[in-house]
Amino acid sequence: MTGASKVFELVYADNSLLVLNKPSGLLAVPGRGEDKQDCLSRRVQSVHPDALVVHRLDMATSGLMLMARGLTMQRELSQMFERREVHKRYLAVVHGCLVPATGPDGWGLIDLPIAVDWPRRPLRIIDAAHGKPSQTRWRVLKFDEVTRSTRVELEPLTGRSHQLRVHLQALGHPILGDALYAPEAVQASASRLLLHACSLQFLHPLESSMMALQSAASF
Repeated sequence: MTGASKVFELVYADNSLLVLNKPSGLLAVPGRGEDKQDCLSRRVQSVHPDALVVHRLDMATSGLMLMARGLTMQRELSQMFERREVHKRYLAVVHGCLVPATGPDGWGLIDLPIAVDWPRRPLRIIDAAHGKPSQTRWRVLKFDEVTRSTRVELEPLTGRSHQLRVHLQALGHPILGDALYAPEAVQASASRLLLHACSLQFLHPLESSMMALQSAASF
């Protein structure tokens, strides 16, 4: 691995945890095969050997990713994720005109169970019979008449693989550039998946102070 390929963007660091800004197209953790060993976690560990993975982002997704420093903090942060005490928000651009929700402050809720699509792994599907409970809050930010696309803010209340991508597809508004869940024309309308983890909020496990970290989307 060359020095240039080890580059990563550090958003926040202390003795307990790190927050990184992952680019689209970079794996969060190593995959199978020699060509899938370069990833954000290994780049970070080359500089911070005690850094450990707490959660992941899809390779195609960009944005904020939290890592623990040491096993004790990894355990604590992982438990915080399980208790839903880490609040994440995403920005996405979806195909078509998504009608704003009628809930408080324009927020709506997608409550559709998600299961593995076994014949087409790693894809996921909506499955009322066998799917795991999956909830996503969403609200419309802006509709672009020129591109016929809608910018939306998303807050996953559960953490299923591909949850945001599958839920938006289920609404009939797949994310632009989504090579897994969008029709070919929608895939081709963006050079990357237009999904970005823009916000992380959680109570610092040691300092008991509220952490509120932001990352602007490049799209």
